[in-house]
Amino acid sequence: MNKKITITRYGFSLIVFSLLLAACGSDDDLSAGSNLDTTPGEFNALDTWIDDNFITPYNIEVIYRWSESLVEQDRYLYPPLADSVQPALNVVRKLWIEPYTAVAGAGFVERIAPRQIVLVGGRNVNPSGTITLGLAEAGKRITLFEIDLLDKTDRAAVVEFIHTIQHEYVHILNQIKPFDEAAYGTISPEGYTAQWFNETTAGSRTEGFITAYARASEIEDFAEMASTMLNMSRAEWDALVDGIGNTGTTRIRQKERIVVDYYKSAYDIDLYVLQDSVDQATRRLIGE
Repeated sequence: MNKKITITRYGFSLIVFSLLLAACGSDDDLSAGSNLDTTPGEFNALDTWIDDNFITPYNIEVIYRWSESLVEQDRYLYPPLADSVQPALNVVRKLWIEPYTAVAGAGFVERIAPRQIVLVGGRNVNPSGTITLGLAEAGKRITLFEIDLLDKTDRAAVVEFIHTIQHEYVHILNQIKPFDEAAYGTISPEGYTAQWFNETTAGSRTEGFITAYARASEIEDFAEMASTMLNMSRAEWDALVDGIGNTGTTRIRQKERIVVDYYKSAYDIDLYVLQDSVDQATRRLIGE
């Protein structure tokens, strides 16, 4: 089944810029095609680094040059700046690949990973006003947006960025070994809604959803639980959940138990150990 799953963000302000179009005095000028350079580039130092850090050890192809067949044609999308690629990929390597390798063992990511990572420079804005941060397609490809906007010295920016790939990787794990969606969905069944972007984070948590996006479906809820846990230390997680109180805390703890049990039974991974590994790697990366 070719299943595409997205992670999105909402609550942003859009500023519309007027674009000055020069030398467009005729229809012929407008029909000349894309201004993007699609000429295949020569193998360079960046390609060598990608080969050494992604292709050879993990069999993961990284696509950062423009490929129209791999992106949606009805969006304003563009390739990342070359200087943005390695810093973003280094975050992916340090905060996703290396912690999973350390906890799950050598070869885990090589066996279970997207075969392609596609990088896009800017934002992928949806008609609803939400922003798609990443896509996971059939467990074979992950597309990451906003590569040019990542500041790896900013903890909040790094956490949001790595949350995206952690979330998408949970989808890949679930596609290989499904979790019990029916049982999971009984914890807070009344809260799921296609209009999740109209909900607040605080209000969602009181109803047992760790984020507003978790309300989109049981599948997104599960991925948001796991990826949010992997975005913070165990102490930070416990403080967050216990601070919600009442029904929210009870329901999120129930979901946490299912997620933790899934990681252990499906992949023999202690999620709390993985959580600590990612947290320590994050602190080292940003120099805390």
